[in-house]
Amino acid sequence: MFPSPTHSSSPTPSSSSGWPPPAPRRCPPPCSRATPASTGCWQHARTGTGSAGRSAWGEDSVSCCSTPPGAPGRCWATATEEAGGGDDALPALLPRLASELPADEYRVAAVLHPNIWHGHGPGQISAWLDRAGRAGLALIDPLEDWRQALLAADVVIGDHGSVTYYAAALGTPVLLGAAPLDSLDPDAPIADFIRTAPGLDARAPLRGQVDALIESHIPQPGPMRFTSSVPGEAAVRLRRAFYGLMAAPEPPGPALLLPLPLPDPEPAFRTAPRYVLTRVLAGPEVVVTRYADPAREPAGAGDAHLAVHEDTRDPGQLGLADVVFRNGAPDDPRFGPPGRWAAEVLDRHPHCALAAYVTGPSSCVVRTRDGALLRLTAGAEADADPAVYASAVHAWLAAGRTLAALVEDGLTVRTGSTDHHAVVAAEADGPTTGGTRQRPSPTPADRSTAHANGADTPRAGRRSPRTGS
Repeated sequence: MFPSPTHSSSPTPSSSSGWPPPAPRRCPPPCSRATPASTGCWQHARTGTGSAGRSAWGEDSVSCCSTPPGAPGRCWATATEEAGGGDDALPALLPRLASELPADEYRVAAVLHPNIWHGHGPGQISAWLDRAGRAGLALIDPLEDWRQALLAADVVIGDHGSVTYYAAALGTPVLLGAAPLDSLDPDAPIADFIRTAPGLDARAPLRGQVDALIESHIPQPGPMRFTSSVPGEAAVRLRRAFYGLMAAPEPPGPALLLPLPLPDPEPAFRTAPRYVLTRVLAGPEVVVTRYADPAREPAGAGDAHLAVHEDTRDPGQLGLADVVFRNGAPDDPRFGPPGRWAAEVLDRHPHCALAAYVTGPSSCVVRTRDGALLRLTAGAEADADPAVYASAVHAWLAAGRTLAALVEDGLTVRTGSTDHHAVVAAEADGPTTGGTRQRPSPTPADRSTAHANGADTPRAGRRSPRTGS
């Protein structure tokens, strides 16, 4: 999938020349010293952390999404590349996965073989995947955390390497992004798997393929059966074999593997602009679907707006944003109190309707164009990015609903099939530097003027973010 890191200047002999001769297609019986033992990697993948359970891998961890992959409406998609084939499908695919899958319902990670990192270098890999990283892609350490990512995955997109086969052996749905059969022994079990596993259509929308695979997946027994004939016995058998080779007695006590460590918490940090679709319901309740830096306007019902992180790569997007937000500690002296920062943002960007300062994993402070200052705090059961609450407040007010209803009843935000409830409280407004100029909410004509300077004119009620962040 990535361009092959190895190149040869010598011509390759044609197979029709008869040289080199084809390898014999027979396997001699194993010698008397062969020991069926499985591998510690496979034993770890099968057992995980034991009592921690699969969802623990996804709880705010670097190898998983900032929400549990097993929770309703959440999907943890892992892309794996081991072989370093002859085309560049994965560098093109990963930005698409990160932008076409809704940001609050999916998390995308990539596991690249160490040879790819060594062959191309971290700089080239970072350049290829820069856009995907700003849209939320997690790059997994190929030596330490790939097994945790595999355990957490709801779906794996891979090639003909062992990680993809391990995923199938675990019963995880697998889509083949690229898997050339000509590099495999046709009689090998993995070749049979490659022939029968579903393939990814890179020319078609990705979300439908991912969802359809998860919904219709039936685990196949072959990969599990052929991965190991003695599952769970790697530690016992390998220790016995090693001490036998040394002609030394085994230590007393059982042979055990160290448990896999839970990765350190590291939620997704996206600075790419979000294209946001909203539908306002009674309650107050708002359905929100956010896409990070989509190349084209996503399909879906509802009103659209653009939410842009203040640290976006493209500052021009800030002039088009309906919502501008940032993440930081509420006492960060560089920005002042969140309310003052929000007032300054609204002064700098006259077409912005709402500014939001995300103060922690479950809270944010928002200021509206009319000057209201609100604190939104998620309930104990909520686990969404607080910036999604800011987009919901914007949608609620844009639909002509009142702030009083939000303060009285709170706000329920639905992402996918998951509901998140937030308490809304009016904040006391502290002093601001230079005051806050209050402007009326921009009219459609005002917004069209903003787009006239090098931007696409939006359709009524919609805004199409340009590619880039």
